[in-house]
Amino acid sequence: MGKSQKVATLLGERQKIEKEIEDIQKSCQHPTKSIKNVRERLDSTTMVTRYVCDECSLIIGIPNNDELQNFLKQ
Repeated sequence: MGKSQKVATLLGERQKIEKEIEDIQKSCQHPTKSIKNVRERLDSTTMVTRYVCDECSLIIGIPNNDELQNFLKQ
């Protein structure tokens, strides 16, 4: 298998995995959330502080200033 075929196969697998993750996140009720540092975007190295669902890892909100200060004190 050539490099271009391997890349195409991996990209196809990644697309299937991303779709499966999206489906899981859509069906999740987000019962618990935590404040975490996450990437701003998938292709970014910039970290931002957000509320993230503990079950499905979906970013679900932005903490207010008081919540952010409490998180940073930990």
